[in-house]
Amino acid sequence: MPILGLNVHPSRKMNYQPCEDGVNTNSNIGMPIFELSNNSSFPPPHFSERDGLLAVGGDLSQKRLLKAYYLGIFPWYSDPDPILWWSPDPRLVLFPNELNITRRLRRTMRSGRFRITMDTAFDRVISACAEIPRRHEKGTWITADMVAAYKRLHGSGFAHSVEAWSGGELAGGLYGVAIGRCFFGESMFSHASNASKVAFVSLVEYLRTQKFGVIDCQVATQHLKSFGAREIPRSDFLKILEKYREKPSLKGTWPR
Repeated sequence: MPILGLNVHPSRKMNYQPCEDGVNTNSNIGMPIFELSNNSSFPPPHFSERDGLLAVGGDLSQKRLLKAYYLGIFPWYSDPDPILWWSPDPRLVLFPNELNITRRLRRTMRSGRFRITMDTAFDRVISACAEIPRRHEKGTWITADMVAAYKRLHGSGFAHSVEAWSGGELAGGLYGVAIGRCFFGESMFSHASNASKVAFVSLVEYLRTQKFGVIDCQVATQHLKSFGAREIPRSDFLKILEKYREKPSLKGTWPR
């Protein structure tokens, strides 16, 4: 599961109707579900269904992915289904200044048990996120195409990883995308107790020093709420996104 935590099987039958701007729409299920064309356009997020599903199809090109995040939309699907695009309401976010760290986790961080790096093992982190078993899930939502797409984003300086090392071994980590001063969390993994937690806290503390305004956690989980993340209306999230996405992006390798 990504950081977001959706638990909806993406398969559904759709009967698409053509519409303008290169997207098709299915009018059989509540709000329209849009079929994307090849021009990287997206319908407005407020057209999404109750579960957040907005559109289907398109591709995972760098141009389309960056456009999606810029608009508050993200991909999530499983093979052999088509690419599905989501913009849930409400939206789980963490404001860096609201980070909550338990005493126990603070002790773990002070102990030096984990060494934290950034952008030193992106390929290994995303592969580990794709391979780690998840309770209540079969297979992985991080498909081979998703892995390749985010590796390209990393190569262009937009996708970043945080690694937690123990005894020279990769014990945990996470990855996501940064546009302007917004960070969009995608997935995390842990091979050792507290490894991903330490990586996440280290990321938030770094983003705070860089004046990031918001961390998009996508959909509510108790795990992320324990760090201070909270749900806000999508309309509020989009206003915050609009403010911080225009700030200069921190492209390239992040120091740690």
